[in-house]
Amino acid sequence: MHRFLASIKKEFLLLARDPGGLIILFLMPILLVVTITLIQDVTFKSISSNSIEILLVDKDKGKLSSEIQKSFSEIEFLEPISEINNTPITEEEASLLVASGDYQLAVIIPEGLSSDLQNQIDKNIAKILEEFEGSKDYLDVKNVQEKLSEKVVKLYFDPITQETFRSSVIFAVDKLVASIETKSIYEAFEKELGESQSLKSFNRENFIKYQQINPSLSGESVLPNSVQHNIPAWTLFAIFFMILPLSLNLVHEKGQGTFVRLQTTPISYATIILGKAFLFLLVSLLQFTLILLLGIYVFPELGLPILDLGGNLELLYLVAFSSGLGAIGLGILLGTVFNSHEQAAPFGAVLVVLLAAIGGVWVPVFAMPDTMQVIAKISPMNWGLEAFYDCFLRKGSLMDILPEIGLLIGFFISTIVIAILYYEKKKAI
Repeated sequence: MHRFLASIKKEFLLLARDPGGLIILFLMPILLVVTITLIQDVTFKSISSNSIEILLVDKDKGKLSSEIQKSFSEIEFLEPISEINNTPITEEEASLLVASGDYQLAVIIPEGLSSDLQNQIDKNIAKILEEFEGSKDYLDVKNVQEKLSEKVVKLYFDPITQETFRSSVIFAVDKLVASIETKSIYEAFEKELGESQSLKSFNRENFIKYQQINPSLSGESVLPNSVQHNIPAWTLFAIFFMILPLSLNLVHEKGQGTFVRLQTTPISYATIILGKAFLFLLVSLLQFTLILLLGIYVFPELGLPILDLGGNLELLYLVAFSSGLGAIGLGILLGTVFNSHEQAAPFGAVLVVLLAAIGGVWVPVFAMPDTMQVIAKISPMNWGLEAFYDCFLRKGSLMDILPEIGLLIGFFISTIVIAILYYEKKKAI
């Protein structure tokens, strides 16, 4: 026991005398979580809080284009602009402004859209009514079914615009035009039937409504925000970044000869690395505590949502504890295998970034290709992230996170055993 405590004391003194390592372990996670959360917070808020200016070029000058312009003006997060310096915008100007990045989107309404659409609707309705009334004086079928030239509503997007924004805009425009077209059909029927058979009594309100529900494992509805998403992901990234100072710590001892002197004492390699593991485990829990306090007390002062722990504080610390073990095991294995800073530093840094990338820290796993979704399951960061999400977002219980906890602890034991076996084999040589 005395040897184990002495090993912990040695590791504490080494860490306390390394200001660079302390910055990596404590200051970096705080800056990382605050910066990423501030940047991504807007994507979790209602988009209505941010007005996006779009260019609207009306070549039609008809009823339909007027309805489109009116509908765009009523959308809170869009601010259509048809003139610049009191001069109407042309399609060529709009294309150039979007290409240069001044605007994200330009909508071009084609010429003759209103008249051609109305003509097509009138012909179709006339044909329907004539057939319904049983008249033999039908309109010429070829004339009725003749298709007018297609009208294309052009959407110019800034090249840097993300695909999700493009898809949402296309869907919104398509829904808007369909709604206006349906309204035109009602009006055309009313015109043909006359006042005596008016359709004004028809209920034209949308029959189908949409309700957003965010179920959780506890049965309650949960509304996620940027804090609940980012704190688990980037805290996990910070915990696993311990791999770097921990592995370099072991390599540094080898280079200075400290490790050789330790080998002359009656102390096993297992005791040495367990002392390191204990100290860095405390560091990981301290990291997690600082970030929780940051989310509860500092984030609201920055205009961010407060961190909701959801009554799962014990489970959250269990996940942080297990994630810390996984990171420590990997760091000790790298420090045991490598013999120089030039080997350990770049490999450790790249490995952490790689594990984060495939583990879902940067891009959600469900958005990855099928092959990458399978590969993501081998990343210990993915295990920790899923366990954190079960606690923060899904309000899960201990049984829900046990598989991920078991994988992380098993990973720690496996890496420690491999490190000890590798050391014993190398020592025997």
